[in-house]
Amino acid sequence: MNLKFVKKVMTTGLVLAQLVTGLSVQAEETIKVGGNFELSGAAASYGTPMSKGVRLAIKQANESGGVLGKQLEYIEYDNRSDLTETVSVAKRLVGEGVVGVVGPAPSGDVLAQMPVMEEAQVPSVAPAATLDGMTYNDRGELYKYFFRVAFEDSYQGSVAGLYAVNQLQAKRAALVSDQAVDSSLGLADAFKESFTGAGGEVVYTDSIQSGDTDFTATISSLLSQDFDVLYLPLYYNEAGLFIKQARELGLTQPIIGGDGLHSPTLIDLASPQYATDVYFTSHFSTTSDVEAVQTFVKDYQEEYGEEPDTFSATAYDAARLLLDAIERAGEAEPTSIQAALEAMQDFEGVTGVFSVDEHHNPVKAALMIKLENGTIASTEYVEAE
Repeated sequence: MNLKFVKKVMTTGLVLAQLVTGLSVQAEETIKVGGNFELSGAAASYGTPMSKGVRLAIKQANESGGVLGKQLEYIEYDNRSDLTETVSVAKRLVGEGVVGVVGPAPSGDVLAQMPVMEEAQVPSVAPAATLDGMTYNDRGELYKYFFRVAFEDSYQGSVAGLYAVNQLQAKRAALVSDQAVDSSLGLADAFKESFTGAGGEVVYTDSIQSGDTDFTATISSLLSQDFDVLYLPLYYNEAGLFIKQARELGLTQPIIGGDGLHSPTLIDLASPQYATDVYFTSHFSTTSDVEAVQTFVKDYQEEYGEEPDTFSATAYDAARLLLDAIERAGEAEPTSIQAALEAMQDFEGVTGVFSVDEHHNPVKAALMIKLENGTIASTEYVEAE
């Protein structure tokens, strides 16, 4: 998810540091791995489950003997959902000798951290940053030490467009995006290109504004249109209210969205009876029958007393990807780990099996989730052609 937030720049110092180690050992006998997450502030609802996912991966690795015969020392700081603090955390982690960093959560925070990691030549893996093109700097140069495990916004938009034509047999689509959110606009553009390229026609487009709560005017306009499917690339707060109001006013067509819809809050806001014939692309579902997924769900529940969400799952995969790269590198040296990450093929994650491409993005299928009466009715992996 492209979790971009408008943040008030803060200059306060770091307030939280957590060390998670499997055994009580001397620092020189461990491999240090860093975590830069939003444990407080506006993005804490994303950063906190990510932190849990990483810590579970570290704990499991240590219990299995560590990496390269050494225990892992996890050093994590709270960036407080603040850009300035994010940069400070990145510098502090580098100064403490970590060989790799997992996080942050929002794309904006990830972009703030990247120059620090690049200059220090320390790899970082982002769990959920989906902003298009962010693996390259403003000069068009690839960030050598940056990798991510979530697909780009344009990819899931393309997947949704093809799914609407091929699986839902839609010929005419309506589209409502958020004019204030870059990822929403990117998803909308990708859906439109994919849908029309597959033979469909986008017959109506409109936009809302983040924070809006009354969508009556937009829905009224939609009801006067002839279309087969509505693409709604919003975040769950606006999407939940929109779906409820649309269904109450009589909109019956299938609704498709991006991973911004993947939240229990969507169901609460929409009401379960209206969260029907709703589809969205995502990275993970606890309902998957894949053995590795069910093992992860069980382990996570035992550790934290709650089910994992898509953010804890992507972070779990990001941490395991980094640890696998350290093992493959044969040494806990950042430059060797970078090379191992770059060469990664067929990594088996709980968010799917994927390889790393030349742009440092994952090559993987998207998960299409269908809701009926507020519950997951089906999941299937789909790919853009």
